[in-house]
Amino acid sequence: MSERTLFDKVWNLHSVRTLPSGQTQLFIGLHMIHEVTSPQAFAMLRERGLTVPYPERTVATVDHIVPTEDQSRPYADGLAEEMMVAIENNTSENKITLHNVGNGKQGVVHIVAPELGLTQPGMTVACGDSHTATHGAFGAIAFGIGTSQVRDVLATQTLAMSGLKVRKIQVDGELNPGVTAKDVILHIIRVLGVKGGVGFAYEFNGSTIHNMSMEERMTVCNMAIEGGARCGYINPDQTTFDYIKGREHAPSDANFDKAVAWWQSIASDSDAIYDDVVEFNAADIAPTVTWGITPAMAIAVDENIPATSDFPADDEALIKEAYDYMSLDAGQPIKGLGIDVAFIGSCTNGRISDLRAAAEVCKQHGGTVVDSVKAFVVPGSEQVKKEAEAEGLHEVFLKHGFEWREAGCSMCLAMNPDKLQGRQISASTSNRNFKGRQGSSTGRTLLMSPAMVALAALNGSVSDVRELEGVSA
Repeated sequence: MSERTLFDKVWNLHSVRTLPSGQTQLFIGLHMIHEVTSPQAFAMLRERGLTVPYPERTVATVDHIVPTEDQSRPYADGLAEEMMVAIENNTSENKITLHNVGNGKQGVVHIVAPELGLTQPGMTVACGDSHTATHGAFGAIAFGIGTSQVRDVLATQTLAMSGLKVRKIQVDGELNPGVTAKDVILHIIRVLGVKGGVGFAYEFNGSTIHNMSMEERMTVCNMAIEGGARCGYINPDQTTFDYIKGREHAPSDANFDKAVAWWQSIASDSDAIYDDVVEFNAADIAPTVTWGITPAMAIAVDENIPATSDFPADDEALIKEAYDYMSLDAGQPIKGLGIDVAFIGSCTNGRISDLRAAAEVCKQHGGTVVDSVKAFVVPGSEQVKKEAEAEGLHEVFLKHGFEWREAGCSMCLAMNPDKLQGRQISASTSNRNFKGRQGSSTGRTLLMSPAMVALAALNGSVSDVRELEGVSA
């Protein structure tokens, strides 16, 4: 088993006891909730006559069902309005901070917590959302949990969890022009598969990872869950500390220096033992596009769709299902495939650096979104929206034919008015390309980076961002 890794250190520091089941009762330092998975959890508390003993350790926002166009209340979707009323009442009754629409701090939960300085190294973090692994970018161990576990954390500030093995994913070298953090994680999942991480925590390490900004690191950790890992993390370093410093909930003055000293101590030791190590060369990674119905069904933009013989025999039925659902054939190039919708946003790629990258493509291209494509940009939070507008990014998008929206999850999972229609094909910066994921039971999703989505919108088809002059990583 692993020893002296960040995962082991943080797990041990937060272990309350070993339960009769053999699981660990794990203390949760930061609990985040949103409007979709919390109403049932609060209802279960009321049924048992329980309260929330540590409300200061839970923070709420609204994101999944929030419309990104007309946000007037009551919402047109009656169920969405019910969920909004529920979280407003539940947080008020239990004295939990709620960042609601219009308070300047609302947004996608995995964007809001880091930008407020709530997420810090050495923490245990939990949220009723699959992509909670995002917070591992700070050197935390962060878990997506189900509704009954949301109840458990609200009631006890702990979770019953089984231990994990630790795999170090070492990525070294300089990324080529046009290659982004999104391409890195898609490439890793392509190689290791969507089940490769089952039973593991992923430690992302190496020069490529540590040369990334915090926002890029969040993109990488965000999709650890798509590779089957229970969580993904990156050891904290100066980049981490610089990002946190001065944020609303960060330690201040001398306390910050003390915090940094402790944060440094919980990083994996140089002689840490791992259960597995997988190495990648950054030079081997190209702008990447998914072609199928799992994030592992991905290829470089200049490659052709693979044949069933390129996969293990056990995957043959799934590969054929993907061909049929996507209406694609083995050997067909992905480049040039027409799209109907272009979506830039989500907890994976809805941060300010993502919007800057997409806007830069618009300026370099010079054209406008083709008439047959609906293209829209959804900032990940109200703070991101404010910053983008201060920089004039919204004007760039509007000039080039994109719609500019309010903050929310939007078409990432389409629990709001932003949905695909029929057999539309979406170029998306989100994290999942499952069947029906973006709101239509027959809709098709191609995952790619913000720069690649912007270019696809402007050209009307999947395009290679490296063909733009002056493109940078």
